[in-house]
Amino acid sequence: MDLRFADRMNNAQKSFIREILKVVGNPEIISFAGGLPNPISFPVKKVQEATDKILEEDGENVLQYSTTEGYLPLREYISERYLKNSGVVVPPDEILITNGSQQGLDLIGKVFLNKGDVMLMEEPGYLGAIQAFSMFEPEFKTVPIRHDGVDTEKLKESIKKYNPKLFYAVPNFHNPSGITYSEENRKQVSDIMKDSSTIFIEDDPYGELRFIGNKVPSMKKYMNDNVILLGSFSKIVSPGMRLGWIHAAPEIMDKLIIAKQGADLHSNYFSQRVVYEYLKENNIEIHIEKITNLYKKQRDCMVNSIEKYFPKEVEVTKPEGGMFIWVTLPENYSSMDLFNIAIEKKVAFVPGDPFYVGVEGVNAFRLNYTNSTEEKIEEGIKILAESIKELLSE
Repeated sequence: MDLRFADRMNNAQKSFIREILKVVGNPEIISFAGGLPNPISFPVKKVQEATDKILEEDGENVLQYSTTEGYLPLREYISERYLKNSGVVVPPDEILITNGSQQGLDLIGKVFLNKGDVMLMEEPGYLGAIQAFSMFEPEFKTVPIRHDGVDTEKLKESIKKYNPKLFYAVPNFHNPSGITYSEENRKQVSDIMKDSSTIFIEDDPYGELRFIGNKVPSMKKYMNDNVILLGSFSKIVSPGMRLGWIHAAPEIMDKLIIAKQGADLHSNYFSQRVVYEYLKENNIEIHIEKITNLYKKQRDCMVNSIEKYFPKEVEVTKPEGGMFIWVTLPENYSSMDLFNIAIEKKVAFVPGDPFYVGVEGVNAFRLNYTNSTEEKIEEGIKILAESIKELLSE
């Protein structure tokens, strides 16, 4: 069969995590691989009640087509939470409801990126963003992540040297490292970028999952119109609803709406109505507190188990929230080699390679602690420690 695919597909890769999840589907495997919320946190009964109510009261409209921008009361709710939680003004008409924040990445790529345009990423960076933006064939440049945020000297150099169109970042409980940009780091980033034409993309799926320390302001507070915000209900309500959003300035929003209309007309209207009804009738702050209390116990269990079992030369981050811990092996050891050892012992994680652009043999890897019991966490970390010792002895 003569299949004449688009050139962009020649270097397109499948999602590394989605492929790993196929491998670790075996219930005997202890998986720290996926970025999955703990299903015991899902408000199943409350969502069922919300579903029944909207179908009974407005079923004909709920099942109909809707506007591209999204359900207005839901956008107003998001706007109010930005003002309450971050002190930033985000008008509802500058919010676009998307099929998860992953679609937001795709739409931003369509609107901004031509082949060969420079796209700036954190290193390591979120692999889902790398995959999404790769479809538009940009030239990736990277800036290292430190313990308190992005390396601002390297950022300054990259902005000046490459004049990138976009800089994508996850400032809160970074995926994959778990670190959070400090307030000082955010101010420095803003100062560097305010005189440039580079758009800062602040992806914030984990920001409400803080269980240690104090909140830090959104980049929007410092950067105003040259920042695009991405948010999601996946981590605080349900990933299965596939609802996220983009906030952008009006001139950018116009283009995003056009791009979305070409993709799917509008996001799942039924899900939007269900989620809004759930949010309207329930105190989301209480629900989030339940999630963060659960995740803190799981995070503490993993950190304590690592301190107990891992070799001392292995370094780890200690996040104040979110879902991930980043582990760094001594130099010249590959996390992919470690994965091959560990999976034979029925423990899985995500090796570091897919979080980098054009780099192989990375000596770091990501662990997720939110989707395992404390018993499984300690058991899995103990096995992983044995695997690390085996690797280091080779």
